[in-house]
Amino acid sequence: MNQIPDWSHETVLSTEPVSASKARDFICHHLVAHDLYYLVEDIRLVTSELATNAVLHARTPFVVTLSETNGIVLLAIQDGSTALPVRTTSQVMDMGGRGLMLVELLSHEWGASTDGSGSKSVWASFATRTKNGPAPLLS
Repeated sequence: MNQIPDWSHETVLSTEPVSASKARDFICHHLVAHDLYYLVEDIRLVTSELATNAVLHARTPFVVTLSETNGIVLLAIQDGSTALPVRTTSQVMDMGGRGLMLVELLSHEWGASTDGSGSKSVWASFATRTKNGPAPLLS
């Protein structure tokens, strides 16, 4: 059963290097607007990794969506490629290849899926705080 988000924001960005920065700014603006300051750094870094992957690998415009439902903030990036991301194990001296490891470490959960229209969505979820600590995570 799909739940209606408490709030949701979306932007479409082009396939150029500056788009990762625009995605980070978009995320920061909306997290601050919803008083979720404590999530800014983690979600900003995850956004950077996923947006950079969209620019480098999908090479299509992409949609950034940020929403909250029942104490869970969801970041999703949808692009025009059906190639799912693959988490790799980087060597110490490798210059890249750690992005999905960071996504996994900073988010509660993350995943990717393709749809029938020839695009994929990569998402990551983050729990918000309640007065008694972190929000309960729903399965």
